[in-house]
Amino acid sequence: MDKIRPTDDVTQAVLERPEVVRLLEHLPGQDPAKVREKVLAYLDELRTTQRYPFYRALQHPLYPILRKVTRHDEHIDIVHDAVRGHRVVYASNHRSHIDYLVEPLVLDDNGVRPPLIAAGINLFGGPLGLIHKHVTGAVPIRRATKDPIYLTTLKAYIAELLRDHDLLFYPEGGRSYSGEMKPHKTGILHAVLQSGVRNVLLIPVAIAYDLVLEDRAIARQGVKKRQRPFTYELAEMVGLAVGYRSRSYVTFGAPVDVGAYDPDSRKDALDLAHLTRDTIGKLFKVLPTAIVASAMRPSIARADLESNVDAALDRLKAAGANLLVRDAKHAVEDGLERLEQRGVVQAEGARLRVRDRNVLRYYARSIQHLLPASPTR
Repeated sequence: MDKIRPTDDVTQAVLERPEVVRLLEHLPGQDPAKVREKVLAYLDELRTTQRYPFYRALQHPLYPILRKVTRHDEHIDIVHDAVRGHRVVYASNHRSHIDYLVEPLVLDDNGVRPPLIAAGINLFGGPLGLIHKHVTGAVPIRRATKDPIYLTTLKAYIAELLRDHDLLFYPEGGRSYSGEMKPHKTGILHAVLQSGVRNVLLIPVAIAYDLVLEDRAIARQGVKKRQRPFTYELAEMVGLAVGYRSRSYVTFGAPVDVGAYDPDSRKDALDLAHLTRDTIGKLFKVLPTAIVASAMRPSIARADLESNVDAALDRLKAAGANLLVRDAKHAVEDGLERLEQRGVVQAEGARLRVRDRNVLRYYARSIQHLLPASPTR
């Protein structure tokens, strides 16, 4: 097990990093003492602790929801190989608030110590925030700020954390409200590149669900309009969990040697971000719910749906998609059953009709990057 530095040592190391020294000494129009005060305040906000012995015993206040998700993993051997002698940074797509739980627990299920997690600061209110800060080891991130003092402090803190911990982050930032993969942000990736830590491997990770717990809530909006308190979202999720059952698939990709990229090159950071996004897109488990959603029409006969699914499967195979099923009949049976139970589609005699168009589009868009020629409805 890695020896963890005391908090005061990490703080001092952050203050001594060249980028922070420059900030403290040369920020135009700012009193250095006040800049230092802000840096220390931000460090206090960012500081996190992972109490691993309590991790599985507690799991999370969301356990009543989490137990409804059957966890599956793919290529965990990649992780076992990577953690021997390397620091590992996991970069994942972001589908649901329970991603923060499912992915670390998949690692723990397989004997890999969970990483620290870079998570939105909205998750840190009330008792849940205390659990994040003092048990699960989550780092609160202010995603919307442009304050150079905060951004420099964040990058320096992440860089120092990497000396003692592995890290999981979500390059998309928040969850996708439309269902499709979002462009990747490069802030944390830059911090990883500029950390100065040797032997860092970046492992792309894709997480997929038959049904996303918050599908109705986020599909209604399509785009994120405002940040709601997480306590409100938690209560909403508990309501959405009534009758909810799903499988999750966490797929790990081939590691990328971060040392092969120039830490001072903006182009290298963008190249790594694009590579990571493209890789995650290929790793993403294509499940029957998404295939049926992409092939569905407002009203369609089952035989025609099977024909559409069969054509979609051919295109997905040609694209090298990570398919769970390759048979159209099986895909339709599985996907329809789950979407009907969720109230998204409904059988009416010999035809199938859409009941919730927004949610159906949400699932269809999740594989849009693999079906660029699929028709838009």
